[in-house]
Amino acid sequence: MTPEQMRDASLLELFSLEAEAQTQVLNEGLLALERNPTQADQLEACMRAAHSLKGAARIVGVDAGVSVSHVMEDCLVSAQEGRLYLQREHIDALLQGTDLLMRIATPGNTVTPQDIDAYVAHMNELLDPSAPTARVAPPEFDVSQLLLMPEPAAPEPALEAPVQAQAEPEVVPEPVRRPQRLTESGERVLRVTAQRLNSLLDLSSKSLVETQRLKPFLVSLQRLKRMQSTNLRAMDTLNEQLKVTGISHEAVEALADARRILSESQHLLSEQTAELDEFCWQAGQRAQLLYDTALACRMRPFADVLVGQERMVRDLGRALGKQIRLEIEGEKTQVDRDVLEKLEAPLIHLLRNAVDHGIEPPEQRLLAGKPAEGLIRLRISHQAGLLVLELSDDGAGVDLDRLRRTIVERQLSTESTVAQLSEEELLTFLFLPGFSLRDTVTEVSGRGVGLDAVQHMVRLLRGAIVLEHTPQHGSRFHLEVPLTLSVVRSLVVEVADEAYAFPLAHIERMRDLQPDDIVQLEGRQHFWHEGRHVGLVAASQLLQRQPSQSDDETLKVVVIRERDAVYGVAVERFIGERTLVVLPLDPRLGKVQDISAGALLDDGSPVLIVDVEDMLRSVDKLLNTGRLERIDRRNRHTAELTRKRILVVDDSLTVRELQRKLLINRGYEVAVAVDGMDGWNALRAEHFDLLITDIDMPRMDGIELVTLLRRDSRLQSMPVMVVSYKDREEDRRRGLDAGADYYLAKASFHDDALLDAVVELIGGAQT
Repeated sequence: MTPEQMRDASLLELFSLEAEAQTQVLNEGLLALERNPTQADQLEACMRAAHSLKGAARIVGVDAGVSVSHVMEDCLVSAQEGRLYLQREHIDALLQGTDLLMRIATPGNTVTPQDIDAYVAHMNELLDPSAPTARVAPPEFDVSQLLLMPEPAAPEPALEAPVQAQAEPEVVPEPVRRPQRLTESGERVLRVTAQRLNSLLDLSSKSLVETQRLKPFLVSLQRLKRMQSTNLRAMDTLNEQLKVTGISHEAVEALADARRILSESQHLLSEQTAELDEFCWQAGQRAQLLYDTALACRMRPFADVLVGQERMVRDLGRALGKQIRLEIEGEKTQVDRDVLEKLEAPLIHLLRNAVDHGIEPPEQRLLAGKPAEGLIRLRISHQAGLLVLELSDDGAGVDLDRLRRTIVERQLSTESTVAQLSEEELLTFLFLPGFSLRDTVTEVSGRGVGLDAVQHMVRLLRGAIVLEHTPQHGSRFHLEVPLTLSVVRSLVVEVADEAYAFPLAHIERMRDLQPDDIVQLEGRQHFWHEGRHVGLVAASQLLQRQPSQSDDETLKVVVIRERDAVYGVAVERFIGERTLVVLPLDPRLGKVQDISAGALLDDGSPVLIVDVEDMLRSVDKLLNTGRLERIDRRNRHTAELTRKRILVVDDSLTVRELQRKLLINRGYEVAVAVDGMDGWNALRAEHFDLLITDIDMPRMDGIELVTLLRRDSRLQSMPVMVVSYKDREEDRRRGLDAGADYYLAKASFHDDALLDAVVELIGGAQT
């Protein structure tokens, strides 16, 4: 077999695996759509599966697969856009197409061009019954062909001489052996389930942790050895002193025996300590080697997903009348197999996008002073524990004027707004679902699925993608994703005497802040970082932990970033950088706020891995509700003990902020809530000395809130003030009957009235 044939064989094998997975998605989705043809999630899943199969078939040059999947995709997109309501005949035809795709992808099955033409004609007739098409009977497919492999026909018995046939010795056929798969170095390749590989990695990590527990035992033995040496010297000193003062012969012999026994135990202890020391070192080395080997089993070179990509770029370029070359750097970069599998489809989409949208036709390139052959460059590298992909082309770049027109034509924004958008803001529209600059749908593009699918998968991997554009000189996609999903390089910190881990992929910097470095802007704490003010929040508040006492005025801050959001998270101590094996949380816990997984440190103690994206959402929520606590190392503990806290509940932003500023200026600590339900949750989660609430609010009004508070044994003694626009006597009586201690009408509201009422109820801001 020639190298070209070998390459084609491996591509067909990959296409067969892809078809097996995607046809399973199609079968499950189509059966669900047969019950409910309008399920948006199932329509989206089936459409994406057909789209992926079309791309995979084009890569390996299976034109029949491209034709079948393309017409199936047309049908599913029509259903998505509401132009077609899926009937039973549509589902039947789509299921037939799924079977046909599996037959095409399975070696040994024969599919004729007539079968393909008949199916495409049948689908086109279903999509547009008014179009003049040849009446061709739809093909019938036997599902059993997908389940049973063809067996060789048994030889017919010789009827002329049956006795001789029986007399001949039975010939046992030699079992058919599958050809062994080998790596480039000649090593055998075995198939191992992902679950078993994950179990092996888990066991190896636990073995590594267990070996660390021997060290404290060794340290205790070494300490005992030193104590034995001290005792032996003390006994020698005692022996010399007794010789001077004089003692009996029996006492001297007893002392000598005791000294001999102590010396022997000292010698035995020294030997055992040395052996344990050697054992600890060897066990640690072997456990580390076992862990590294198990981890390496999950890693694969990035080249595994590049098989056939150069051929695909070349062939697709020729089909579009373009001359294109693909250059790849860093294809031997090792990546976790789970990450690699998820990156395969986005990479194909980006390459097809570069070929179709990026590189110009040769004549256009020559007029622009460029070589006729276009260049697409793919760079793969490791940076700070991340896998970084850079895909660039030397094409014409994005036509921003056409992009603006398309945005307006699709009514995604007004013309005046689009004219004011920056280049970066305009390029984000390319990642919207269904957005495309193509006017017509082709087998290559036009549906707007490509970049949307890329961004969707990158976000699932908790990565980021950025598109950069240089007019007339091309575009560049910059992707950053974690190198592995099973191991994460993290900064371990201490919060409330417990360990937490921040993935390094989301950490921009670590800072030591002095009290004078923290400034107040618009009622919130900030510090200056790389030319900008960065908001400061306490990790103890985000993680709902009681902060530990500390006399150190220096504040330890982790600067985290997720796309454009940047915040400083104050922690109590930096423990250090660690490589942690990710241990998923028990699914019965559900989604734990601000936490993504767990891990074990070297000494076996548990650590929780922070979900930075979720934590940033928590920060935004605290900012919007005004519950962000102040951090002040110089007088933090005193302030926490002496300042009184007030909760303001009002659905009016103006009234809420006015009351908050008045109370803060008087020295009170104030939190706000946007309605009664939000206020009730805050009251149960935090301590307050006074509640100030409006009456008319969405979800839960003030009367309901006060009633619930008075029924709670922990909260029923809290003073309550009602501030409302309603100034009638019956409204005042209704509020007081519900349990309010003070009723203040907003119509007669002024600064002194509110503050005097607060002082009357709970006194001054300091106890």
